[in-house]
Amino acid sequence: MKQLFGALLILSPLFTYAQSPVSARLSSGYDLGMAYSESHYNPSLTYYQLINIGEHKTFSLGWTGRLAAFYGDNLNYYTAPARLTRGKSGFGALSGPLLVDNIDTVRYDYVSMTSFNLGIRAQVNLGLLELGASADLLGLSFGKSRTGRYQSSTGQFNIQSSTGTDSTTAFYQGSNTFQKSHPSLMNLRLLSDNDRGTLATEVYARLKIGQRIGVKVSYQWLTTETTVSKRDVISDNNRFRNRANMAYIALTIPVFY
Repeated sequence: MKQLFGALLILSPLFTYAQSPVSARLSSGYDLGMAYSESHYNPSLTYYQLINIGEHKTFSLGWTGRLAAFYGDNLNYYTAPARLTRGKSGFGALSGPLLVDNIDTVRYDYVSMTSFNLGIRAQVNLGLLELGASADLLGLSFGKSRTGRYQSSTGQFNIQSSTGTDSTTAFYQGSNTFQKSHPSLMNLRLLSDNDRGTLATEVYARLKIGQRIGVKVSYQWLTTETTVSKRDVISDNNRFRNRANMAYIALTIPVFY
């Protein structure tokens, strides 16, 4: 993780052009902060680069590179694929599902993962105050495998015979309740339940204290996802997600305005 932080710091200046005419309209910097809610912790380092639009530079559009670690305690992860969740009453973007067909749960005592995502950002510049929003679009996640308690009344998985030629199915019950999983590798924003992996969206306000520092506060929506090693052959699924709403605070260190 330290190597990734270092790479982000080293590579980001390559995208700046201090001597070009365009650079007069660019602003960039780093947000170093922490998002938090009960049982969710999400420290992150974000590099952003914006191009200021118009003569008065009131509006800005640009991109972000976000490196984040996620830690969670006693969390439920629910069936992720949209083909299984679409149209199910009680399954919303901001809350867990009711007990409906095809919605299974994996319960973790502890979850951790690291992600790196590229995203977009839009901002309104009001002097010392800046208002904006950003969203991760695509990236990768990785981390240690974890054991969760799989809760399903209908799900079954395949068990290979000792010879490897035949297989039988078993329910997620008894000792089979405990299943290994890992963070889903690919992060991709496809809207709502079609999203894959670990992705963050935020709305924020930043107060510039000076040319060298600012304080940013935001409200963040974070989705994390895990992949269970033994696929449910009934629903043909091994992806599960958790959604959290978190408060975020950060220090902003501008590179240039």
